[in-house]
Parts: sequence; structure tokens; C-alpha cells
Amino acid sequence: MQARNLIDLADMTKEDLAEIIRLAGMIRDNPSIFTDACHGKIMATLFYEPSTRTQMSFQTAMLRLGGKVIGFDNPSNASVAKGESLKDTIRVVSGYADLIVMRNPVEGSAFAASLYSKSPIINAGDGGHLHPTQTLTDLVTLSYEKGTLEGLTIGLCGDMKNGRTVHSLIKTLSKYKGNRFVMISTPQLQMPPYILKILEESGCAYSFSDSLEASIAELDVLYMTRIQQERFPSIEEYEAQKGIYVLDEEKMRLAKSDLVVLHPLPRVDEITVGVDDDPRAKYFEQAEYGMYARMALIITMLQSRSGTLPAPQRWDDARSCKNPRCVTNTESYVPHRFYDKGGRAVCLYCDSLLEE
Repeated sequence: MQARNLIDLADMTKEDLAEIIRLAGMIRDNPSIFTDACHGKIMATLFYEPSTRTQMSFQTAMLRLGGKVIGFDNPSNASVAKGESLKDTIRVVSGYADLIVMRNPVEGSAFAASLYSKSPIINAGDGGHLHPTQTLTDLVTLSYEKGTLEGLTIGLCGDMKNGRTVHSLIKTLSKYKGNRFVMISTPQLQMPPYILKILEESGCAYSFSDSLEASIAELDVLYMTRIQQERFPSIEEYEAQKGIYVLDEEKMRLAKSDLVVLHPLPRVDEITVGVDDDPRAKYFEQAEYGMYARMALIITMLQSRSGTLPAPQRWDDARSCKNPRCVTNTESYVPHRFYDKGGRAVCLYCDSLLEE
């Protein structure tokens, strides 16, 4: 793997992904071989917002590899509560740990952290932007449960607008031949334009639907998502959207016999408990696959540790990101950076199109 950090799965080639998937399978089948793979290494988990599966999965992965874990899971118990900047936290912690795993509600925060870290950074979720290690989990799950990552009709249901898991998944699966996407949501929660642009550029077919019942029969994979209250500006807007899409036993009777149902968890009310006993429901197995995926990733990432600070980034003083959730608007010292996308400027941190 050439990339020093994992901010976005676009940092990985298909060959990199195939190697992670292969290694995850080896670990699953022969765990005793890897019990000392990270002996003497320390991983820091910096979780600025709540997490159960992702945090515990990373911690368990490191412990099973023989390493140690430091960090926090509540910023009110860390120096963040005293006003410490992201930069200062990262500079300090990267002097302690060989690897940093960070979840932060601010979009682009993982990339910003990588500008100040001597240790590799793994993005464990940055706001509603990306969640690359969940996508690694999904790829490992599909590889072993479907036997392929190509030629699939993939339904994504729920919050397409704020769902970082579906953004990462689409960006990655669009690299594989013959995949088609059905995005099932209300108009208010539809996919961001930059993700649709990626699909168009990759030549992947996609369609929109507002009915899970009408769409489920054509799917090879159904990826359910939670309507996330924490991503809405008001409780009223959340209440207007929650509970619209519910997967139940009646809808499952309309689906293919080899459908695979995934969910990044936690679920609230979008999958009824009656679906849990259906052999096509793979979301609990998916969580276990995630541990093996992260074990494989940790081993791979620790091979790229440099122990030196990255080169300083230049500023683009003439422009600024208009996304209020972007890290450049919460951490004022972060250099403004943009890249060109079809003649338009796009924020390097949060992928938001610069308004002109």
C-alpha cells in the first residue's frame, strides 16, 4: 500500500483492496498466526463522537494482534474540552502512538489531522462525509458472502444525503465492473451531487426510488441505513424523515433468495427484529467481518509508519469552503486547499463544490 494514511478508500488501489480482503480472510481462518503481529505497537483511538462497533472493533483488532490501545471516547474527558485544537491534539498523540484512529463529527477533520501527524491516520468517520473502514468491512463481507464485488445490483436505503457509509461504499464499488445502484430515499435525503458525479464518470448505472417495497425484488444487495438524528439541524426535520423506510418480513418475501442484507449499525426501527432470523440478513456477521478487516488494515498501515511530520501545506487565500461543517471553518489555521473537478473548484477536505 503506497498511501501513508487512510482518509478515503480512493487512497487505495484495487490491488490494495484485494490484498486487505485476502489478509482479512487469512486472519479469520488462522487467527493464532497473527496474535503477535503488532507486539510492542500502540494505537490511539480518538473518538470525538459516540461509537460502539467502530471503536470496539478497532480496539479488539489491535488487542488480538498483540498491540496496546490508548485514547478517549468522549471529548469532554480530554483536553478538547479545554479548547485544545485538533492540530495540538494530533501533534501530541502522534508522539505517543504508532497509529491514530480518529472519528470526528467535523467533515474533513481526518485529512486535516494527517497534515500534523507523525503517525499514520485512519479515518473512522468524519461527519456525514466518509467512513472508509466501514466500506472495507462491507467489501470483505460481500467478498465472502456474495463471492464477488462485480456485476451486483446494490440498493441503498435511507439517508443518502448524510450517510457517510453509503458515500464511501458507492465511491469504491463504482470501481468494479458491472455494478448498478438503486438509491432509495425521500427527495430531501437524496445523494449529494459529488457522489452522482463519481457514478457518471465511472459509467455505473444508477436510479432513484422512493419505495423499498417496489425496488427490493431486483436487488442482489440491500444496504439499509439509519436516519441519523445527529445529522439534522432540527428535531422537526428529523421527525419528518424517520420511520419512512422499514425492512420487515413481508418485504423480505419479495426479495431474491440470495439477497444479502447489510447495515452498518446501530439500527433503530429501520429493520424489524423478525428479519434477524432470515439467513439473508448478514449485518451481525458484517460486524464480525469488520474486526478482521481492521486487523488486516492495522498490519498494513503500520508498515508505512514514518515518524516524521508531513511537509507543510500551502494556502489558497483567495477562496474558502462554503460548507459550514467543513474543518476549515472550525479550525481556522487549517490551510484552504481545493482541487479541480470538471473546471470547478472542490474542497480537498470535504469534497464540497466551491460556490462561485
